[in-house]
Amino acid sequence: MLGGAAAASALAGCGSGTDGDGGPAKSQDPPQAAPPGQPSPSASAAPDPSRSSSGPRPLYLGTYTSAEGGGKGIGIASYDPASGRITGRGTITGVQDPSYLAVHPDGGTLYAVNERERGAVTAVRLSDGKVLGSRPTGGAHTCHLSVHPGGRWLLSADYGSGSVAVHPIDASGALGERTDKVTHRRPAPRSGQQGPHAHQFITAPDGGHVLAVDFGTDTVYSYRLDERAGTLTEVAQAHTRAGAGPRHLTFHPGGRYAYLADEADDTVSVCAYEPSSGRLTIGRPQSTGAKADANYPAQLAVTPDGAHAFLANRGDNTLARYAVEADGARLRLLGTVPVEGDFPRQIALSPDGGLLFAANQRSGTVSVFRVDGADGRLRLAGEPFASPVAVCALPL
Repeated sequence: MLGGAAAASALAGCGSGTDGDGGPAKSQDPPQAAPPGQPSPSASAAPDPSRSSSGPRPLYLGTYTSAEGGGKGIGIASYDPASGRITGRGTITGVQDPSYLAVHPDGGTLYAVNERERGAVTAVRLSDGKVLGSRPTGGAHTCHLSVHPGGRWLLSADYGSGSVAVHPIDASGALGERTDKVTHRRPAPRSGQQGPHAHQFITAPDGGHVLAVDFGTDTVYSYRLDERAGTLTEVAQAHTRAGAGPRHLTFHPGGRYAYLADEADDTVSVCAYEPSSGRLTIGRPQSTGAKADANYPAQLAVTPDGAHAFLANRGDNTLARYAVEADGARLRLLGTVPVEGDFPRQIALSPDGGLLFAANQRSGTVSVFRVDGADGRLRLAGEPFASPVAVCALPL
């Protein structure tokens, strides 16, 4: 574990693609690039998201285009729901540093951050891979985004500036000009945390509140989103212990509990959530199961039935497995398995919960695991898929 200035420097997980999280990928050459804003020649083979889950399903891959050995844009692939096998389909070019991805609830539009000094968010039409345009967030190094369940608002987090932003989404899926931006100034960051660093911005299951996780202020902020104006009103703050460095929050399907990955002090916490007020109460820190001297937990994923949770351990290069008990109120560590890659920055479950995808940044690979529905055990599904500087895998 690291603390103070050393932690802030080493753990700048949403800084530029050339910081401590970056580095050359050990992967295959990217598919041949197409003219900016268009998919590569093979991209037309990407499967239709509306197809039955029994056939190939779409998979989109985020990367750092500015990193040495990085990708050329958003990777397009498909996966077999039965075997977990990934097949590359091409690249959507014209999108800079798309390090995090999200899809519109109607499945028609993909959204990507542009994790650069001048932060931005980009919309891509999935039917033909056309880039619909980008909008500035007003912050720096945009590292996370999500779509409000109503489909009308895009939420984004800027790591470099410690700010969160809201953009409207029109009927075509394209983005409008920013309607609000909030910079996290209170509580003041400790001297070693080098300012606020917003790492995530999501909607709570009740739909009435949106929550922002800030690594630099050790705080999760709750806001009420005005769904007509796209503006934010802060309603609550939840504070971790000093220096925990919260990174990602994942809700249990029941909506009353959530799980927080604390990057700086290598812990996870169970949080109670009150839908009526938007207030989050952070519980005691728990083990990540990591054995490595330096480990930085990245993200948790919870199975659709709420029975198990998984955590990506960067440094230890493992996936921790938890049993979820007491209707979401408890996590019980069951053990860890090797991720078969280096520095798993992000994980995601397939929609049915049958597969888990881990994007391994430093090895430039995506590992796929079958998830046992009975006990949550993970079994590697074939050789990891080579993808340049893989930092996000989004299975649909």
